[in-house]
Amino acid sequence: MSYKEQYDFWLKDSYFDEKTKEELRGIADNEKEIEDRFYKELEFGTGGLRGVIGAGTNRMNIYTVRKATQGLANYIIAQGGKDKGVAIAYDSRRMSPEFADEAALCLNANGIKAYVFDALRPTPELSFALRTLHCISGIVITASHNPPEYNGYKAYWEDGAQVAAPRDQEIITEVKKVTDYHQVKTMDKEEAIAAGLYQVIGKEIDDAYMAELKKQIIHPEIIQEVADDIKIVYSPFHGTGNVPVRRILSELGFKNVYVVPEQELPDPDFTTLDYPNPEDPKAFTLALALAKEKNADIVLATDPDADRLGIYALDTKSGEYIPFTGNMSGMLIAEYILRERTATGTMPENPALVTTIVTTNMAAAIAKDYNVKCIEVLTGFKYIGEQIKLFEQNGSNNYVFGLEESYGCLAGTHARDKDAVVAVMCLCEMAAWCKKNGITVWDQMLKLYEKYGYFKETQYAITLKGIDGSKQIAEMMDKLRSNPPKSFGELTVKEFRDYDRNVTKDLTTGEERPTGLPKSNVLYFDLTNDSWCCARPSGTEPKIKFYMGVKGTSLEDAQDKVEKLTEALKSYL
Repeated sequence: MSYKEQYDFWLKDSYFDEKTKEELRGIADNEKEIEDRFYKELEFGTGGLRGVIGAGTNRMNIYTVRKATQGLANYIIAQGGKDKGVAIAYDSRRMSPEFADEAALCLNANGIKAYVFDALRPTPELSFALRTLHCISGIVITASHNPPEYNGYKAYWEDGAQVAAPRDQEIITEVKKVTDYHQVKTMDKEEAIAAGLYQVIGKEIDDAYMAELKKQIIHPEIIQEVADDIKIVYSPFHGTGNVPVRRILSELGFKNVYVVPEQELPDPDFTTLDYPNPEDPKAFTLALALAKEKNADIVLATDPDADRLGIYALDTKSGEYIPFTGNMSGMLIAEYILRERTATGTMPENPALVTTIVTTNMAAAIAKDYNVKCIEVLTGFKYIGEQIKLFEQNGSNNYVFGLEESYGCLAGTHARDKDAVVAVMCLCEMAAWCKKNGITVWDQMLKLYEKYGYFKETQYAITLKGIDGSKQIAEMMDKLRSNPPKSFGELTVKEFRDYDRNVTKDLTTGEERPTGLPKSNVLYFDLTNDSWCCARPSGTEPKIKFYMGVKGTSLEDAQDKVEKLTEALKSYL
C-alpha cells in the first residue's frame, strides 16, 4: 500500500478508534505530514521501537505498540517460553502507562502472563525484575532522553539484557510478519486480571532491588564517617529516579541530599528542560543554582528512565562546578572499585572490566594497572550485558564493572543494563572517600589524568531527518567505507575496521583480519598518537554520530588535540 492508501485505510477501517481518526482527519490538507506518518512502518530495530507519539504507521501509538507486541508474543510462543511470562515497566512520558497496558493485554490475549509495575520504575529495575521473576522477556516503555513528543519500547530477553544477536533479528522478523492489524490480539483488562494473566508488581521487587544494590558498597564505614559533612544535589529530571535514588542514599546514611524541587515530580512535558538529557549542560541550570546555594560537593542528575547519570563536582580552587563526561564519571567509579576491591581482598578471580569501542581508552590503562582484563564490545549496553551472560556460561571471567561513553555504567550483575541508581550510589561512596581524604572529586579526576594520561573524547553528530536524510547518512557511510581516509589532519590512520564487513585492515602492511565482534554498521579509524575516530549511524534517531578520542599531556593539550581532530573530520566530510 502507498502512504495515501495506508492513510485512507486508517481513516475507514473499523479497527481504529474514533479519536485516532479524528487526529488523522485534522491533517487531511497536509500532504507532507500524511507522507511522514505513513510512508513506512515505525521500524522495530535492534533496540525496539522509538518515535514521535501520534496516529500513523510511522508513529508511536497503541496500534504500533500492539503490533510489535504481537510479533514478540509469536516469538515467545515459538521459543516455548509462553509459561514464563513477561515483566513490563514504564516511565513518566506521555502514554507510557497506556502503552504498557496495551503490551500487557496483547501478551495476555496470547496466553502469556504479564507482570506490570504499579507505577513508573527505572529501566534497570525492569532488568532486575524479569530475572527475579524468571520471565522469558521484558518490555520497558521509554524514550530515554528524547524530547517530550517521543516515546519508545525496548525489548529484553530472559538474561535481563536487551535482546542481542541473533535473537534481535529473529524477533524483528516475527514483528515484520505481522502485516494485518486484524491479526493482532488484545483482551479486556478486567478479564485478564480475573484470569490471572495480568499481575501487578511493586514493593517486593523494590525491596529486593535495593538489597542487591547495597552489595556493591565497599566502605559503608566511610559513608557513616562523612555523612554529616558531604552535600549532594540531585535531579531526577521529572523521571523515574526520584524514589529509588533518594531511598538508596537515605538507607546508606547520606544526610544532606537536596533534590531540585522544580524537577522532582514526574512531568511528561519536561517543562523545566529543553532536553531531558544529562549530557546537556543547560539541563543542569536549576541543579547548579541549588548547589551554589547549599555549597554542595557534587551535583547529580539521572535521565527520565534512570539508566544514565550526569555529574558536576565542585572545584574548591576556582569555586566553580566542573562538568564530567560519561567517560570521566565512569573512570572515577571504575578506578575506585578496582583499587578498593584490590586493597580489601574482595576482587574476584579473573576479573573483567567491559567497555565499548567508542569509550575512553583510559579504561584499558586503568584495567591494566590493576591486572583486570579489559574487554571491548560494540556500542550499546546490551553487548556489555551479553558478556556477563557469557562469563556465567563459560566461567572465563568475573564481571566487575562495565561502562559506555554515553553516561551509562553498571556495577554488579543484579541488572544487565546500565543502572544510574547503582551509579549514583557508587559515585557518592567514591565522593565520600574523597571527602574523608580531604580532596574533591575534581581533584581525584586530575590525579587519574596525571597517572594515566589526559584522555579526552568528543562527539560530532549530524542530524538528517526524513527519507532524504536516511539516504544522505547511507551515502556518507558508503564514502567512508569505500574510500577510507589515509589521515585526519596530522594524524595518520594506522588501522581501519569495518564491523559491517568484519574486516580489520592494517594500512601499513595491507594485512587483513576479522574484527572479532558481531556485524554492525560501524567504521573505526585507529590513528597515531593514541587517537581514534569512529563513525556510526544512530539506531534510535535520524543522525550519524562521529566519536573521537585523543591523549594529551595536560588538559589544554588534550583539548587542543581533540579540537584539531574534529576540524580535520569536518574538512574530510
